[in-house]
Amino acid sequence: MENKILLQELVKQGLINDDQSRKLLNDAAISKKGVDEIIYDRRIIDEEKLSLAKSLILGVPYKKIKPEEITDETLKFISEEAVRNYKVVPIGKTGDMLVVGMVNPDNNTAQEALKFIAKQLRLNLGVYLISPSVWEIILRRYSPYRSEIDSAVKALKIDTLKKTSALAQLEEGGVAEEAPIIKIVATTLKEAVWQKASDIHIEPQRDKMRIRFRINGELQEISSMPIELHQPIVSRIKVLSNLKIDETRVPQDGRFRTLLFGRDIDYRVATFPTPAGEKVAIRVLDPQVGLKGLEQLGLVGKNFELIKEATQKPYGMILITGPTGSGKSTTLYAIMQAINSEDINIVSLEDPVEYFIDGLNQSQVKPEIGYDFASGLRQILRQDPDVIMVGEIRDVETAALAVHAALTGHIVLSTLHTNNAIGVVPRLVDMKIEPFLIPASLNLMVAQRLVPKLCQSCKQAEDALPEIQTIVKKEISKFPKEISDKFSVPYKIYHSKGCNVCKNKGVSGRVALFEILEMTQELKEIVSKTPDELKILEEARRQKMISLRQDGVLKALEGLISIEEVLRETTEM
Repeated sequence: MENKILLQELVKQGLINDDQSRKLLNDAAISKKGVDEIIYDRRIIDEEKLSLAKSLILGVPYKKIKPEEITDETLKFISEEAVRNYKVVPIGKTGDMLVVGMVNPDNNTAQEALKFIAKQLRLNLGVYLISPSVWEIILRRYSPYRSEIDSAVKALKIDTLKKTSALAQLEEGGVAEEAPIIKIVATTLKEAVWQKASDIHIEPQRDKMRIRFRINGELQEISSMPIELHQPIVSRIKVLSNLKIDETRVPQDGRFRTLLFGRDIDYRVATFPTPAGEKVAIRVLDPQVGLKGLEQLGLVGKNFELIKEATQKPYGMILITGPTGSGKSTTLYAIMQAINSEDINIVSLEDPVEYFIDGLNQSQVKPEIGYDFASGLRQILRQDPDVIMVGEIRDVETAALAVHAALTGHIVLSTLHTNNAIGVVPRLVDMKIEPFLIPASLNLMVAQRLVPKLCQSCKQAEDALPEIQTIVKKEISKFPKEISDKFSVPYKIYHSKGCNVCKNKGVSGRVALFEILEMTQELKEIVSKTPDELKILEEARRQKMISLRQDGVLKALEGLISIEEVLRETTEM
């Protein structure tokens, strides 16, 4: 498919603008990738809308299929190698017709391969266009993790491993016993990407080694192996991340990148000595999971408009607050992606750089050599930036420099540790920022929390319990009439019992709750005179700020999350 034709269609449908179209065409020429591939990888527009646009141009019908409904018998029609190489999947057999799904129906080589397969089976061929995510899920079913690990463990001679403790120090292929170790590590890293895990934990116990993944914020044991495998596996990971193999007494940090499923995956490795051996934590940085658009985060309505307006102002700070693991960095990346264009110079200071984004100038601080947020911020101002992103305001000096940068005509994006949006101003005052400087430099205060998203395939509505009804009614009464009128008593809440789609967990992914406080003229006067939380809270109510709890209640009533999670993560304002 010609890139230009697809881009013209996307512009015509209002899914992207002319500037984005030009940039995507340029990026496709440089990377030698298809525009549709780049759009999918960067999550620029909804996957289904992209597929429908491709369907319209190619004249091939788009089919939205449920991967769990495809039987194991159906999968046998096409080999894993063909599914992987040609980005095709078998969907079913109808009479004398083999029905297949293709990510790229215009790929002539894939077409010829499918015709050959159908001819061998003495069947006709029916083709649908499918989305890349469906293809990935079905491909995953060809290589189940546990069976791969089991076969690799069986191939090992445990007795040999007991006698030698550092096999992975040798070059690949140097020892026959090492190949299964390489296979175990590679399969585990791949599985973490498949399951959209944020972290991998490799932990030695007294009599075994366990591997746990953090998925949707929760740790789950994925596999356990003989303790004899622990040292070779850790050594293999150290080889990949250029760490000292013979140093087991002190923690070490490293990272490595690999190409998986056609995209760059970054792995950040940290070792930690324990009496049973070294524990390894690996942060999985998959741009397809970690990089999201503002709408995908859960920013809707008034909150979305406030963020959009603040990024279009010529200068000022946008500060995002929340506890560790609340998605602050993800929101910063989403904002930077939204404003990233050819005519804007965005420079970031991060600790560490988690995702590499084309068009951004990203720098990693190294406090051990004196290159910290404060010293880096001084240097950034000499780089002629329009937008500055500082990973975190940790100290008085960084706070002062960030305020100075905002006052001198820059948009400054950063994070701060407070419980809510109302606490931002008192925290800045506590960091020795003069109150009279804050109104002129601060545009927006954003607080957020992450909560598990209910599986949309198996969620079920039910009447809330009386005590929940009371809480919901109280929060709904604070909304404008046009919002509160959408919901009626008895309020319906949702729970998911679990199904094949969510692997019987009841949740799939996470969504953020937001509260956003704007720097209005009234708030400027309060901050200049008496910047205490009580006065700021009064102004927040006057602004009709949607609190974390209110945002959560709305999302619970819409069936996105459970009300219990909202009440656990938020307090009444």
